[in-house]
Amino acid sequence: MPYWGIYLKSLSFNALQIGALLSLFQISRIFAPNVLGWVADQSGEYIKWIKISSFFGFIIFMGIFWSNTFVNIFVVMMAMSIFTSSTLPLAESLTLAHLKANKADSKYSHIRLWGSIGFIVAALSLGVVIDSYGERSLIYALLITQLVIFFLAFILPEKKINFTKFNKRSIWPILKKREVIVLLLSCALMVSSHGLLYNFYSIFLEDQGYSGATIGLLWSVGVVFEILIFLLMPKILSKFTLKSVLLISIAFAVLRFFLIGAYVDSILILIAAQIMHAATFGSFHVASIQLIAHFFYNEHQARGQSLYNSITYGVGGAIGGLGGGYMIEYSGMENTFMLSAVLPFVGFFVLLLGLKTKFKAEFK
Repeated sequence: MPYWGIYLKSLSFNALQIGALLSLFQISRIFAPNVLGWVADQSGEYIKWIKISSFFGFIIFMGIFWSNTFVNIFVVMMAMSIFTSSTLPLAESLTLAHLKANKADSKYSHIRLWGSIGFIVAALSLGVVIDSYGERSLIYALLITQLVIFFLAFILPEKKINFTKFNKRSIWPILKKREVIVLLLSCALMVSSHGLLYNFYSIFLEDQGYSGATIGLLWSVGVVFEILIFLLMPKILSKFTLKSVLLISIAFAVLRFFLIGAYVDSILILIAAQIMHAATFGSFHVASIQLIAHFFYNEHQARGQSLYNSITYGVGGAIGGLGGGYMIEYSGMENTFMLSAVLPFVGFFVLLLGLKTKFKAEFK
């Protein structure tokens, strides 16, 4: 994601087109994960559907090598994202199922940090590769990555979930809960600003004269501190409620996005803003995933994680990506990033006033 926008820019697409193309990843999250999440919940066979989604993601992505027009890339990215957007929530459900069976819920963040380590390796190495071999080298790296994901699915530990008919409950009473609505809305507002970040941050930095290696380093700084917060989360969650962690994370997001827009010419302030990624993604992600698991449990866990991804990263991310592309065309990147701080600001008060759950006990 940090470099895909740069690749699209190399094909001479403007901000609106790049925003539309990158938002396909978020738009597909609105519906695709829910379909596979429902199927996975019915069968309890999460790994089977992880294999299927990662396989088709790999096959479809090969079409990008013969695509250089907006329409062609649109079709390939849309088809690919339908499958790849389902892989992560299924993996989240599988992980949480294993942890719950072993009474080790607090270890989730220690497992999730390996995704962050992979991100650091990718961000640093691809920044150097792009500087040396050009933007097109990115698509070869992504194809290899997608193939590795498919192969790794075959060595994941199985955890087939069996539910009796007695336990089958409708999901609608959960969705109608005020606290669930408030949680999803506040998370969507938070992720909307991140939709802008993932789509345009690298382009923003490149326009300011930063090299690919520097861009990769800045992304990596954020993820290094993300890993640190993952390691600290069990202790943090033993002292603070999930609501408190979310509120603090969202408050940091307000500050972070204002600083990025206002001080993009200062590498020190950009580093400080990236350090805040520990809160705006790390602690936010762990706390929100755990709250979703609290509300959507047993036979609803895959659909709960899928709905969370759909509404927050799907609807929220698409609003940030598409809206950000539009605003950049008319207001410039500096103003757009500063104004994006308004979204988590609103989300802060939605969560503060609407979420009453003080859930902490399982993390002691």
